[in-house]
Amino acid sequence: MSADDASGDPRPPAWSGRPPLPSAAPQLYAGVVLRRSLGYLVDVFIIAVLGLCLGFALSIAGALTFGLLSPLAVIVMALWPLLYHSYFLATRGATPGMGLFDLELRDWSGKPVEPLQAVLVVILFYVSIALTAWLILLVILFTDRNRALHDILAGTLVVRRQP
Repeated sequence: MSADDASGDPRPPAWSGRPPLPSAAPQLYAGVVLRRSLGYLVDVFIIAVLGLCLGFALSIAGALTFGLLSPLAVIVMALWPLLYHSYFLATRGATPGMGLFDLELRDWSGKPVEPLQAVLVVILFYVSIALTAWLILLVILFTDRNRALHDILAGTLVVRRQP
């Protein structure tokens, strides 16, 4: 029994060892860049809508506590996108937007990402785009497996979901 089976994760390893090259397994990488971009737009929309609801609820809580919860509300709203991405990547291997476009995040050896690795990839994503004004994402166009810098640093890979 593998470690994934023991943990109850229904997602088996997609490959063992190094990920296959795009020429050897084109089904893993077909359309990943476009699908990843569209999936992120879906996630941004979901984050915005749920963030508005969360902000409204936190502002009511802040008013009811005469502002005592307002500092906590600011922290929660700042962490909301990080929590959203980290939760879905750690538990399902894909955010709702990624899942809609049949994508998933795997570690370099093909196994589902660990929760700490999911948080790391999200933090690296937000830090890298904040420092480079999104220009760092152009790295995806020049890597053989369409990996962004945050994927490389976290040891992850976004691939098409396999049946």
